[in-house]
Amino acid sequence: MDALSGATVQINDMTGGQDHYRVRIVSDAFEGKSSLERHRMVYALVSDVMGGALHALSLDTLTHDEAGS
Repeated sequence: MDALSGATVQINDMTGGQDHYRVRIVSDAFEGKSSLERHRMVYALVSDVMGGALHALSLDTLTHDEAGS
């Protein structure tokens, strides 16, 4: 997870089934990136479990400035 080292991550299980999550990630690595680029960065990190143990992922990807932190 070097691409997002130092990120603040909040994870919420949306259904209780441990396969649908809402994730809020705050990282300066997202600076200057579009929403699509940010999501691709995250999906690259979880690609080995997507479609298996992880079925759905809702992402909020923010820089520290956008998050107000």
